[in-house]
Parts: sequence; C-alpha cells; structure tokens
Amino acid sequence: MTISSHSENQHTPYYHYDSGLLAQTLDSIRRAVADAPAFRVHFAVKACATPAVLRQIAAAGLGADCVSGGEIIRAVEQGFDPSKVVFAGVGKSDWEIREALTRGIATFNVESLEELEVINDIAIAMGAVASVAFRINPNVDAHTHEKITTGLNENKFGIAMEDMLPAIRKAQEMSGIRFVGLHFHIGSQITSFEPFEALCHRINELTDALRNENIHLQSINVGGGLGIDYEHPEDHPIPDFEGYFGTFKRLLRLEPGQELHFELGRAVVAQSGSLVTRVLYVKKGVQKRFIIVDAGMTDLVRPAMYGSFHKPENLSAAERHEELTDTYDIVGPICESSDVFVKGYVLPRTQRGDIIVFKSAGAYGEIMACQYNCRPLPGSVFE
Repeated sequence: MTISSHSENQHTPYYHYDSGLLAQTLDSIRRAVADAPAFRVHFAVKACATPAVLRQIAAAGLGADCVSGGEIIRAVEQGFDPSKVVFAGVGKSDWEIREALTRGIATFNVESLEELEVINDIAIAMGAVASVAFRINPNVDAHTHEKITTGLNENKFGIAMEDMLPAIRKAQEMSGIRFVGLHFHIGSQITSFEPFEALCHRINELTDALRNENIHLQSINVGGGLGIDYEHPEDHPIPDFEGYFGTFKRLLRLEPGQELHFELGRAVVAQSGSLVTRVLYVKKGVQKRFIIVDAGMTDLVRPAMYGSFHKPENLSAAERHEELTDTYDIVGPICESSDVFVKGYVLPRTQRGDIIVFKSAGAYGEIMACQYNCRPLPGSVFE
C-alpha cells in the first residue's frame, strides 16, 4: 500500500515506515560485516523506538545501544537480547543502573569517575558485578553540526585522554566493577570518512599506550555517527556501509579475540521513515506563499532545533499530474516563529487537502515528538 492511498483514511500527521527498505538496509549492514567476525553492530534506540521498527531490527540480530532505563526496557520487550545491550549516557540515575544490572546487560559505557563509583556501590549492594567500558573523549572533530558534535574537549561527554589510565586503574581495584574496554563517539550525521579515519588513528595511539601498561582490552566501541543523504534520499536510500566498516577494517588494529562494537542509529532507520501531513491552508502573504500543514515542530522538531532539511513531496499533486509550480514556505500550526519546515521551496501548485510527506524522517522524528500546545502525539504506520 502506498503512502498516498493510505493517507486518505489515516488521520494526519503520522509517521510511515517502509519495512522493505529497512530490510534492505539491515541486509546491507549484514553483508558489509560478514567478513569481520569481530564486529558487533548495535542499534541506537534513541534514533527510533517505534515497537515494530525495533522488532524488525532485533530479528536481524543487531544489539541495542541505550541511553536510558526506559530504552533498555523497550529494547528488551521488543526482542533485543539483554546480553547485546550497552548502556551509555552522561547521566545514569540509580534506578536505571539497577534496571540494567537486573536485566543482565552487556556493558555500561561510563562517562565519569563519579558515575563509576555509583555503579560500583549499587552493584556491590545487589551482589552483582558490572562490566564497564570507559567513554574516552578523543578530541576528534567530526565536522558536523555543533549541536551533534560530541568528541571535542569542550563537549560534556566522556573522560579526557589524560585521565584514561588512572580511571582504568581505579576500576580494576573495585569489587563491583569489571573493566572490559573503551568507548568512543565523536558525533552524528558525519558524511565523510575522514573523521572516522582520524578516530582509528587516535584509538591505535591509546591502545598502544595501554598495551605498554600491560592493559589489554576485551572490546573497543567506536560509537556511530554515519550520516545519510537528506538532500537526495531517492538516489541514496542506503548509506555506504561498505565504505564505513571498511575504514575500520583497514585502519584499526585489533588484537586477537578483541571485539569491535558499533552503535548506528540514523544510518539504519532514517530513510525508512517519512512524516505524512495534510495541507490545511495555502496562504498568500505580502511577499510569499505559505503552505500551512497539520504537522508541526511538535511532530518533527529537527528543522526548528538544528535547521535540518527534510525533502518535501506533494503526493496529491503528483497523482493529479499537476504541471504548474509555485515557491512556498512550508510551516506548521504551532504558535512559534520557528515552526517552519522549509523556506522558499518549489513544489507543484498546492491546494487545501493535499498530502505532503517529509522524507528521511525515520531517525529523531517520531521519538522526539512532544505535546506542546496540548497536541496529540503523531501515530505511525509500518508496512
């Protein structure tokens, strides 16, 4: 069933997920790592926690990267093996730590010595031992948007490189902790391989230094960050996983028996999801025309938050073979001036009731929706 035919009877706005494209994406990942038995791929649940999407990803054998107790619960409930769950996040609360230990997750990605001490205390009180990897800030510039850069010294994430060895020594002394490795994540929506190459070189430097201290790592986690093509989603529906994983195959020096973990989110689901909305009004302003749709920043906040672009398409105009075009600002109904999807965009001539979709919205779309202005949350269709 196409989005356009389904929308005639579906209350808008809503998210539409293409299970076929998601299956192709997951198969592309599988093929890209088939010759690398040490590679372990996790899905970053923060990108999309829609149950049907999670079930398909879990069935494909991926692990889960979670940043909250709620995400851990959701992931396990939707079929992810707890032994493939890693728990990241700069602010883990006590109940979340207990939940993770009770569920028997694989690893805590620890971001501070203060956090390490709390995990140790809780684990001892529960009669458990927590496996931990230290998130190290490698001071690698991802060359992406400042709000999604995470690997520089000025960011709130991780432990400084100069504090790495003392942190490991401290962890090795704790009875509730088992130190297993290092974790890195330099940012999101990275569209070239150079930052990943720089990360590989930095990790090699750090692991060499640890080896000189007789510290051998069971696992290395390089995070995620691989970007997608928002401008031309039809031309590039699946990211270059061969090039991405190939960068690490080529440059990262792994020891025998060492595991290499990845935490991909956007690259897995973004192109599979679209936000479907209906035109409420076409308003003629003094100097421009506005398309006012029933979706707003409450349904897809990325344009307002990051200045992100999601390619719009008027499905109704395509069905009626509309040949005339106009230039529009596409805006939502929220009482905020920032509730704008795109400005000065050329579309087929649009009319009230037309169905418009915003492409590449499967990641950080539905999951970030809110109820500002007392609006209901968008629904979802998975087919």
